[in-house]
Amino acid sequence: MAISVSKLNKFVLFKLPSAYFCGVRVKAIDNDRCVVSVKHRWINQNPFNSMYFAVQAMAAELTTGALVISQIEQSGKKISMLVANNKGNFTKKATGRITFVCNDGHLIAEAIQQTIATGEGQTFWMKSIGTNEEGVQVSEMDFEWSVRLK
Repeated sequence: MAISVSKLNKFVLFKLPSAYFCGVRVKAIDNDRCVVSVKHRWINQNPFNSMYFAVQAMAAELTTGALVISQIEQSGKKISMLVANNKGNFTKKATGRITFVCNDGHLIAEAIQQTIATGEGQTFWMKSIGTNEEGVQVSEMDFEWSVRLK
């Protein structure tokens, strides 16, 4: 079963409802890239009238996690995945529509191949960049993923 935008958004609704109700939506995905968008609204704001950092983190994590899910599914193996670590940098107030993009899908395949070959867990870092409607970067998030054969 191939991963699609509609399947991922349905997954978000049922498995990550807080992200869904805050407006986090997958816009595009392929083997190397995932795009997720979220609009600043009352439900996801902070006291400073911008987007709460945790909403940005949910959207950013989804760009990386969706790519990991997709490649695990393509492997045909039962592999567990977990965020082991994360780092965030916020450079500008997040208002309007924020789009997060991860272009690190190429990093996943090698880790999956290694965990299948050795049976040992593998870790790798993926980056997601959030930009506003003017194309200005508002945040950068890095997630360390761990994959392991079940």
